[in-house]
Amino acid sequence: MTQTTKAHLALLGANLIYGIGFSVAKIVMPALIQPSAFILMRVVCATVLFWGSWFLGSTFQTPINKKDFPRLLLCALLGIVINQLLFFKGLSLTSPIHGSLMMLSTPILVTFFAAYIAKEAITKVKILGLVLGVLGAIILILSRNHDANASNTILGDIYIFINATSYAFYLVLVKPLMQKYRPIIVIRWIFLIGCIIVIPIGGQSFTAIQFAQFQMVHWYAVAFIILGVTFFTYLWNIYAIQHLNASIAGAYIYLQPLFAALISVLFFSEAITVSKCIAAILIFTGVWLATQKTRL
Repeated sequence: MTQTTKAHLALLGANLIYGIGFSVAKIVMPALIQPSAFILMRVVCATVLFWGSWFLGSTFQTPINKKDFPRLLLCALLGIVINQLLFFKGLSLTSPIHGSLMMLSTPILVTFFAAYIAKEAITKVKILGLVLGVLGAIILILSRNHDANASNTILGDIYIFINATSYAFYLVLVKPLMQKYRPIIVIRWIFLIGCIIVIPIGGQSFTAIQFAQFQMVHWYAVAFIILGVTFFTYLWNIYAIQHLNASIAGAYIYLQPLFAALISVLFFSEAITVSKCIAAILIFTGVWLATQKTRL
């Protein structure tokens, strides 16, 4: 299996987990855990896990060049602090359907940032893929039943759009570091820097958590978000970016609502409809086109 194939599989796995994460996070947030406290739990636990690789030997102990720390700091701010804080804050205010729709702007933003900063070509094939992908995702999201619980939809949507912009910028900026160092080393430092910034932000909210009110389902949700949506998704995404363009990684985001719908069909008896099938075809076709290098 080639490195490119592994990178595509990593993106598939990461976006499958992201697709499930939208609904899982709402199980505990904001009723039991405030967004800033949840971010603190995620970042601290993931930082410990990533730094655990340091004990695996000299291969995982490569030092970072001092001149790369400003970029690491910017990546930590964009990819950890702003990205996670605004995403969960927005999700706590808006509904999953609005959150999903706002996140569809990420692939488009990644493509344009990559073209401007990293000089990645914007081909007609890629544009067609993005259009098909977003159409399929919109059809799929609007065809499903969603929790209408939202206290401030407009503000929540704004937060999630800023989060999408931040994450898109992060995907482009982190790629040069991926090409210079092992992915685990880069993500280790990004999370450590992000952790230092997040601790004072989420510390007070964390102390207010009433853990005695947690049931097993709440602990499972927290574990899934920390291990799945944080540790594995960041690791897999950063591995994929080492071997693929940032715009390709962004295009895979269109699979998130499709995976969320697939989980509902398999495990929650949600019906398969014509609109879901059409949406799936559009999304898969769009992602495939967006990953091609051929020009029309």
